[in-house]
Amino acid sequence: EVQKVNNWENQLKVIYDVFKDKIKIIISGSESLFIRKKSKESLAGRIFEFKIELLSFKEFLVFKDFDYRKININLYEKELTRFFNEYKLSLGFPELVNIKDKEIIRKYIKETIVEKIIYTDLQKIFKIKEISIIESLINILMEEPGQIIEISNLAKELKTSRQTISNYLFYLEQSFLIRKLYNFSKNRRKIERKLKKYYSSIISVDLLFKEDDYSNSKVFEWLLVNQLKAEFFWRDVYKNEVDVILKEKPIEIKYGDLELKGLIKFMKKFNVKNGYILSKDKEQKHKINGNIIEVIPAYKFLLKNI
Repeated sequence: EVQKVNNWENQLKVIYDVFKDKIKIIISGSESLFIRKKSKESLAGRIFEFKIELLSFKEFLVFKDFDYRKININLYEKELTRFFNEYKLSLGFPELVNIKDKEIIRKYIKETIVEKIIYTDLQKIFKIKEISIIESLINILMEEPGQIIEISNLAKELKTSRQTISNYLFYLEQSFLIRKLYNFSKNRRKIERKLKKYYSSIISVDLLFKEDDYSNSKVFEWLLVNQLKAEFFWRDVYKNEVDVILKEKPIEIKYGDLELKGLIKFMKKFNVKNGYILSKDKEQKHKINGNIIEVIPAYKFLLKNI
């Protein structure tokens, strides 16, 4: 927790400049925004930044002492499905790997993650005046991840300015509480102009523990978008849509019934031959106009491709 040391950045600068040919220095801390700001101000040209991600599904299995590399995953479908469901409850946090109690998970997310970032990290850097607005923003995205946000409309809904919403979304993104997806295009200027889609990095505990198909599908989509580290989705003017574009490969996320229309439209428009649907448990292939759409269980895709 280097940020707790007074004047740490200037102390490091002196040590580095004197001993740089003899030592390497590794610093870490949980207040990522605070550390990043200080290091850029005083340690420019001297520092490399690494982001420690939440646990991947592969890493979760390591925590569970299950070596997926030594098995035929087709023979362990029940076990891997169970582990995948347990993984969802952890939200990727090592501290929650073996925790299933709703109230413990809620307390951890609320106090250790959300409140700490909003009331400590963001306040130190940005001196936020409308805390209730930024709280509302993160709560909206935790309850309904994957929203395409029109900033002016959201500003009216929350009774604040468009600039405030724009700033607060930026702050939440910089603090890793939300992920912004751009609408895919070959034209970079078009990408910047189009509406963006936002996902929270963590999800509402209430949504996580609900058992209806709608809630399960939301959690399923949220988890996979974050696991894939998605940067792009695709949507055209006719509202044909693909959830994730990963290295120009279209990936649709479907907890329940399959839907091929968006994939087919994207593949035709961009001349792509292969598309994917990540499902809860279905596995099949569709050949359409010489193109292949592969349906694969999500856990299997994560173990094979990520």
